[in-house]
Amino acid sequence: MFQISVVDHIRLNFDRTRQNYTLHAKAAERLAVTTARIRIGVLILLAIAAVTAATSLVEGRYFQIAAAITAGLAFAAHAAYLAIGVEGRVHAHRACAQRLWQVCDRYQSLLSEIEDGMLDRAGILQRRDDLSAQEHAAYDQPFALDQKAYESARQAPSAEAQPAAVSVEAPAPAQVLAAPMPPDSDAAAQNPPPH
Repeated sequence: MFQISVVDHIRLNFDRTRQNYTLHAKAAERLAVTTARIRIGVLILLAIAAVTAATSLVEGRYFQIAAAITAGLAFAAHAAYLAIGVEGRVHAHRACAQRLWQVCDRYQSLLSEIEDGMLDRAGILQRRDDLSAQEHAAYDQPFALDQKAYESARQAPSAEAQPAAVSVEAPAPAQVLAAPMPPDSDAAAQNPPPH
């Protein structure tokens, strides 16, 4: 059995929270790009349908068939986009990333106060427990469709995710924050994922 100090435990929790923040921010970005591509694809299909419909008034049957097919494809693509609910997933990941960023900031503050000797042991333990509860509360929102994908990405080993030793220095906020997040949401609470 190995021993770990309270401060090392706080650093490990901070590192895990930072990694989860990064994963949620990247997932939100990836899904936002997918949303934009789907919207552009649907618009292109609708433009083709409109052009072929207008041409069918002058030309003939082939353009009528092409107009019907492209309109059907545009409808199917938009229906699939709405059924999957990509925008809701983007919002859920962004809201979770924003909450995790706030917890990361509080972890940095706690580590700074510990380093400066501003807290006693009881204060450190209380703040650590409060931050742990805040981290778990960040998951009080739905991640229905891509929860398995998130969990597999979170648990996948990577060189970035598993440092050789615990860093003594906490990263600067600019290193952790990749993009501005929207204001906090009031999403419905569901089962939070395990950590």
